[in-house]
Amino acid sequence: MTSDKARVDLRGAPQTMLATLYAKALDADLPAPILGDVYAKEVVGRIDYDWAKTTITAARSPSVTTRTAHFDEWARQFLAAHPSAVVLHLGCGLDARFFRLEPGPGVDWYDIDYPEVAALRRQLLPERDRNHVVAGSVTDPAWFAEIPSDRPTLMIGEGLTMYLTERDGVGLLRRVVDHCPSGELQFDAFSSLGIRTQWSNSVVRRSGAKLHWGINRPDDILTAVPGTRLLQWVRWFESDTYGKLPRAYRMLGKVMALVPATANMSQYHRYAF
Repeated sequence: MTSDKARVDLRGAPQTMLATLYAKALDADLPAPILGDVYAKEVVGRIDYDWAKTTITAARSPSVTTRTAHFDEWARQFLAAHPSAVVLHLGCGLDARFFRLEPGPGVDWYDIDYPEVAALRRQLLPERDRNHVVAGSVTDPAWFAEIPSDRPTLMIGEGLTMYLTERDGVGLLRRVVDHCPSGELQFDAFSSLGIRTQWSNSVVRRSGAKLHWGINRPDDILTAVPGTRLLQWVRWFESDTYGKLPRAYRMLGKVMALVPATANMSQYHRYAF
């Protein structure tokens, strides 16, 4: 008897999306979920995969879901101010942010990822008007031909920048700023130390992926991407969602905050252009 579940065979950076998806699915079953993403739970149930390979457990899931909840809130703020916006959700994986946020009818939302990931999205997530799935590398300029250039635009890059080279990452951000009339860039980043210690990240190590681009301060972006203006720069232990982490994570954050070299290892960036 054959299974009707989707089979996945991903390597490198695309494989890491399975870990983040599984974390959100586990969170949905917690007594007090942080994200409460029922779509993640449904999608996990439709995939034929040994989820133990992700190394994600319910206890580890808040390290993913608090970050996602943070960017959900920033995106809500932007959409409240711009009800007819364009959203570029870069390296979207199987994340259901469009469905969690339920943007209004004036928003055109583009979920952009590698062709094999885009195919899985189309297979596993519902179709919605104005939710466009674009198959392609985020660093390929070609997909910009599909993107409107006459409306405020939000670019979200959660769990993305560290997998890009600095040249590709800066080039991508510049293309967004040049193509769109105004908007925001929202993304997280690792510092140079975070990149150097990537061997300690089991999700990255097991996938065979490699991290490249370390961003240490907002000036790294402001200097490299003309036309940007800093709105917020938040280290993970300073974020609004940090308080939802289990006590062990909060204690770790307090220790990291005391050491300049580790304080900036994980950051959330928000820029206007």
